[in-house]
Amino acid sequence: MSPLPALNDPMLPRPFRIERAWRELSDTFSLYLVPQKGAKGFAYRPGQFNMLYQFGVGEVPISISGDAAEPLKLVHTIRAVGTVTDAMAGLKRGDVIGLRGPFGTPWPVEKMAGQDVVIITGGIGLAPLRPAIYHLLANREKYGKIIILYGARTPNDILYRRELEKWRGRFDISVEVSVDRAGHDWAGNVGVVPNLISRAVFDPLHTTALICGPEIMMHYSVKALNTAGIRDKRIFVSMERNMKCATGFCGHCQYGPHFVCKDGPVFRFDKIRKIFSVREI
Repeated sequence: MSPLPALNDPMLPRPFRIERAWRELSDTFSLYLVPQKGAKGFAYRPGQFNMLYQFGVGEVPISISGDAAEPLKLVHTIRAVGTVTDAMAGLKRGDVIGLRGPFGTPWPVEKMAGQDVVIITGGIGLAPLRPAIYHLLANREKYGKIIILYGARTPNDILYRRELEKWRGRFDISVEVSVDRAGHDWAGNVGVVPNLISRAVFDPLHTTALICGPEIMMHYSVKALNTAGIRDKRIFVSMERNMKCATGFCGHCQYGPHFVCKDGPVFRFDKIRKIFSVREI
């Protein structure tokens, strides 16, 4: 029997067992992972990602979507959009997958202390931001206003619906949800999520914004934030593009002069503004 890979080797996956698997949406599921016997857990920071390896199929980068304060409860929320994630959708309790990580730059949650925080996200983009939200709520006294603006295609596509409802019921944060289209049974906002920014109340000179979602949504969210008075250096975006090795060796995720896996996935927007809207990159 071959020895388990060393923990300091970033290229070799470690075995993790699925403690629980559940469906979030029709095309989205979550996996709760625990170290397989002989492997070890690890600490991570909100915004980082892991490479998950489905044996015999392939490997994909997936953001960690659990609570970083409880690193032994490792959660990933995954949308089935290709060969590897389709195979992972069939996993069940007791199955084993490979894991490499954590990788990437985190959300600057510690540096935001004393500021208002605006979180703007759409679709499954809420998953990479959930650890940051957990951190903010667990340390609520360290921050000013906390505003969460979330968009989905339809009411049936709202991710973490129960948690959003729970957060919205708090008196110390503001949560707004909008959908692109809905029937007569939907009493909430209808429209794209950047439209919610002009209605949010915050101090633009003392606000940090975190954005994750489709690039077109992030583009218009940045424009709306700029209009509201928030400068690019106070805006952070998550850019998860085509990551294959997670160590900067393969070059698949090169983004202008950056490698998303090493220099991101979280970028301060003023560092990437010049290349953000270039479609060929």
